[in-house]
Amino acid sequence: MKPKIVVVGSFVRDLSFRCASFPAAGETVLGTFATGPGGKGSNQAVAAARAGAPVRFVGAVGRDNLGREAALFLKSEGIDACLPAKPRYSTAAAMILVDSSGQNEIVVALGASAVLSPRNVPASLLRGARVVICQGEANNAVNMHSFRLARRLGATTVLNPAPMGPAFDRRILALTDILVPNESEFAALTAHRPAGSMEALHKAARSLGVPTVVVTLGESGCLVSAPDGWAAIPSHRVRAVDTTGAGDAFVGGLAAGLVRFGGDILRAARFGNATAALSVTRPGTAPSMPRLREIDRLLRSRSRAGSP
Repeated sequence: MKPKIVVVGSFVRDLSFRCASFPAAGETVLGTFATGPGGKGSNQAVAAARAGAPVRFVGAVGRDNLGREAALFLKSEGIDACLPAKPRYSTAAAMILVDSSGQNEIVVALGASAVLSPRNVPASLLRGARVVICQGEANNAVNMHSFRLARRLGATTVLNPAPMGPAFDRRILALTDILVPNESEFAALTAHRPAGSMEALHKAARSLGVPTVVVTLGESGCLVSAPDGWAAIPSHRVRAVDTTGAGDAFVGGLAAGLVRFGGDILRAARFGNATAALSVTRPGTAPSMPRLREIDRLLRSRSRAGSP
């Protein structure tokens, strides 16, 4: 089946440490260790694929064992992966700390992912896609190029501006159909803290000039802001084990929902909410992404309970 979603972004090998509490400067604490596949782009591709969408992932790796493992992993997930090797760079890696409450702190060394270039994303890789996703872990040049191609080919562009750094190029907003920031990213984009009313949040979102803005609000769910109004979508009550990758789960689930529900943004956002809620109930990033049957089961349970 031809890919309906193309994700252009990063593959990162996650090095995860769990501890009772985060160490202070100069402090050493004991914990446990695990390693696995991650990276915002790869995570979002896995989330969308497990949620039932045909997916292609475009990213860069080093000529090393981690790069070879990346290709094998994505193939095992049924993802059509295009992974050009960058010989002078290592495959990206991340150090993740997770405390006993499930909160996380992350340091990423992007390596080969940082030098993914426009020539690595020809139009042939995007042709036929209904949704094209980019994030802040890819560079501005490749994101702008990918969205220009997507617009030309009639695909919906979805931007997750994470991580939100000083190099972020606001010109990409003009090429973005759906913007998905979290609270801190939204604040950086609008100078508005999502602490007031949803109406105020919607008004700030309208200032960005993007047709649809979906602000993820953690335990408070998300706000969908569109030119004709806004909707607040509540979260699911779950026991959080590890919040790492929840934003990626939401983006991947949202994209899969857009494909599944014919572009209906509210149904897609509810689908993304359920995907993210399930992802935090288990450790890890890509391995924590739920399957379609799990997402449908959670949404059916909310429907039976009479929730929106």
